[in-house]
Amino acid sequence: MLWLAISCLGFAFDSGGRSVYTRAGRVIVIAYLANIALKQIFRRRRPLLEELPYLSTTVSALSYPSAHATTSFAAARVLGGRLPSKPLYACAIAMGLSRPYVGVHYPSDIAAGALLGTATADWFAR
Repeated sequence: MLWLAISCLGFAFDSGGRSVYTRAGRVIVIAYLANIALKQIFRRRRPLLEELPYLSTTVSALSYPSAHATTSFAAARVLGGRLPSKPLYACAIAMGLSRPYVGVHYPSDIAAGALLGTATADWFAR
């Protein structure tokens, strides 16, 4: 939702970059849908340590790949065409790293999500 909000705000207040913000919104949605499809294919369960409950809620019990990493890296890739890339990628990395911290993903889920998001942005942001 953060990335869609940035795209909507950019569209509303930066008329010169509307095409970038439109592409970003489209790519974020496509990346999220691709993520859901891959989760249904791989069906990897989230980490479960009974003595350490999750620190965050989740939409499903499936973890591979991380939707947060997927959408964050897709958004950073596209929005970097209009906004400073370093803060965008810093936010995407922080978002990805937060997921294992709160107990809902394995590190490989984050890596796969980052690759999927970047690839989706490269493919669909044309």
